[in-house]
Amino acid sequence: MATDESRLKEQICELGKRIYNRNMVAANDGNISVKLNDHEFLCTPTGVSKGFMTPEYICKVDETGKVIEAGEGFRPSSEIKMHMRVYARRPDVGAVVHAHPNYATSFAIAGQPLSVPIMPEAVITLGCVPLAPYGTPSTDQIPDSIEPYLDHFDAVLLENHGALTWSSDLLSAYMKMESLEFYAELLHKSKMIGEPTEFTKEQIKELVGVREKMGIKGKYPTDRTGENCYKCKRCFWRA
Repeated sequence: MATDESRLKEQICELGKRIYNRNMVAANDGNISVKLNDHEFLCTPTGVSKGFMTPEYICKVDETGKVIEAGEGFRPSSEIKMHMRVYARRPDVGAVVHAHPNYATSFAIAGQPLSVPIMPEAVITLGCVPLAPYGTPSTDQIPDSIEPYLDHFDAVLLENHGALTWSSDLLSAYMKMESLEFYAELLHKSKMIGEPTEFTKEQIKELVGVREKMGIKGKYPTDRTGENCYKCKRCFWRA
């Protein structure tokens, strides 16, 4: 009989296949992690394609990223540091997904956050997706760059790099990545056709009310106060 841990390893592999098959990563890019408890986490290894993993590939680490268990020849991704920063700051988070989805990453490379309110589903599930300043992969620069956004967002673009999403469980974290990419694709295509029609503040307020009625968990940018996000000159969601 499969244990919860073995089922989670299988789910990581299944989501890795989805991410790979949807062209959200190329070659060995991307990484996925899930929280077992406050001191143990499962994560994908470095140097392997996320589309061809099997459960024995999956590593177990502690809250510092130190290896607890890993199959021979496997070791955690060096980018586990940004996952651990999310878990440390957000005790409600149970899983983190990092990928390089084509449209979302194109916005990140262009230095543009996903801040245009154009479709109800994106407003309800994500709000807006801020852009975190560029950081060198595998260093503390990326965890430091995303930290200002962790209290009020569940997704972030990584400048010139990709995207990061997090949620209460693996499937929810993956779905946020999928929703983020769909939002980015529609925003890009609508800009190619003409000028996207944006929701008004009142319409956004109504959609936030729908979100509240739906009982969607996680953080949301309407709770945020203070300055605009990095490279974003306007804010429809800031309180």
